[in-house]
Amino acid sequence: MTDLSSGAPSLASAGARFRAAVATEKPLQIAGTINAYHARMAERVGFKAIYLSGGGVAAGSLGLPDLGISNLDDVLTDIRRITDVCSLPLLVDVDTGFGSSAFNVARTVKSLIKFGAGAMHIEDQVGAKRCGHRPNKELVSQQEMVDRIKAAADAKTDREFVVMARTDALAVEGLQAAIDRACACVEAGADMIFPEAITELSMYRKFADAVKVPILANITEFGATPLFTTDELKSANVAMALYPLSAFRAMNAAALKVFQALRKEGTQKNVVDLMQTRNELYDYLGYHAYEQKLDSLFAQGKKK
Repeated sequence: MTDLSSGAPSLASAGARFRAAVATEKPLQIAGTINAYHARMAERVGFKAIYLSGGGVAAGSLGLPDLGISNLDDVLTDIRRITDVCSLPLLVDVDTGFGSSAFNVARTVKSLIKFGAGAMHIEDQVGAKRCGHRPNKELVSQQEMVDRIKAAADAKTDREFVVMARTDALAVEGLQAAIDRACACVEAGADMIFPEAITELSMYRKFADAVKVPILANITEFGATPLFTTDELKSANVAMALYPLSAFRAMNAAALKVFQALRKEGTQKNVVDLMQTRNELYDYLGYHAYEQKLDSLFAQGKKK
């Protein structure tokens, strides 16, 4: 970390720091951060880990739907921007691995580690994937998913980097099939499990009992999963609670109100209360530290 307002860099790898966060906060709340600035805000308010959503990259960076359209380079650009300014361990959504072969998956893993991510999740949908809370999802075979996990685990250049297996099988094949897939992924080398679109707390308990590795609950709004509290998730042996796009959705709703007000009223006066102030923006950016550094350099130049 070279940012002027950040602390000293951690000697532990991002993967080790992600594992430590999972071990110390139960369940670990993981904030979805659509960009580097949101990552800084999440760190300031006390989150111990953050997340980059594939749907967030598609919608926020590319203006496209989450249908497997974005590629590895799109994701790496956002990873680098986030890890350059935020020391929190970053979990990244890599969809189906950005390619159909083991070599594609391996390249994805190596690239994420190089760009500073601490963990990734890879799913068992076909390449033309859909949002996990949409209907008509198509899955690859259990064996193909196992091969993805084997390729990912084998490619790790940091043994602490977390390979998390996501299964979308609940909505397609039922609970037991989803658990069977998750167990097969753990046997193949998955460090953690992400069962998608879970509808009942009891299902999480069954996953946790079966896989015996940390499991993640995706607490996304307007989807199939109820908005369980951290206490409820803890009671179901959930290790991580993910909020992938909560801030992004709030930001979008506020932005739309501002745009509409500007066009309708010809002024932003009535929506200023929706906005972060200039001073708040500067505070989260560490703006004044940069300015003071600039003043110091200018002063040194004038003395010569």
